[in-house]
Amino acid sequence: MRSLKVGDVMWNHIEPVRSGTPLTKVVEVLLRNHVTGLPVVDDKRHVLGFVSEQDCIHAMLVTSYHHEGEPVVEDVMFSDPLTVPPEMAVVDLAQNLGRNKPKIYPVVDGGRLVGIITRAAILAALAKTGYGVSVPRFATED
Repeated sequence: MRSLKVGDVMWNHIEPVRSGTPLTKVVEVLLRNHVTGLPVVDDKRHVLGFVSEQDCIHAMLVTSYHHEGEPVVEDVMFSDPLTVPPEMAVVDLAQNLGRNKPKIYPVVDGGRLVGIITRAAILAALAKTGYGVSVPRFATED
């Protein structure tokens, strides 16, 4: 299991949110891809931030209440997200997950986004390899 890397189980088919994207488009992307958040990148795929469902919910409520113009992703994103390299061991990342840690990590190689890894992908990788699962032993009567 220690040899299974983040790059082996990351998702690289979901397009990140581009800087300058209006919030309504961000919400569409999150809902269409069934994810709770996505990295925000520039034109060279450098990670600028991370936007979550919760960020969008809060911004939509505030915007609706104050009748302000539509925010863009930079108005609501978290600008210092935790990232992981593709060569990091999945088991090491799993051991670092905590209650207040992100559910999705941008995977960055050479300063550029190459994918995302979710808690669900980590859980699936652990389950598939049988990590932490032991075969029950039953007492036999002699």
